[in-house]
Amino acid sequence: MGTEHHRDEGSGTIHGLTLAVTLCFLLVVVLLIGQAAILTHRAAKAADLAALAAADVARGLSPGVPCDVAARVAADNGAQLSECAVVAPENTIVDITAVIELPQPLAPLGPATGVSRAGPPPGEP
Repeated sequence: MGTEHHRDEGSGTIHGLTLAVTLCFLLVVVLLIGQAAILTHRAAKAADLAALAAADVARGLSPGVPCDVAARVAADNGAQLSECAVVAPENTIVDITAVIELPQPLAPLGPATGVSRAGPPPGEP
């Protein structure tokens, strides 16, 4: 019997390599999405803490300027303050938006953003 050459010899190796590359790509995508989700949670946490600190200042419980305190607290938590507003007429409620820039592969999607509002409990000035 002569040696026969099969046209599909080695195709299993190519299919295996294709599958491995595809799985690696999907793993990287999942990790990047996870990182974006984590940074979004960090931005939300920074916005919450900054709003609480600024509301304490707006109510006179702590010294300082509400938005300056909010910027410092956001920076301490790895975020930047993008918006800060003391809400009238009482001027004791503060709206905060904090952002964290996403890493380079995700940067075109825009920053991770957290929005928060804080003020006195109901019934208190």
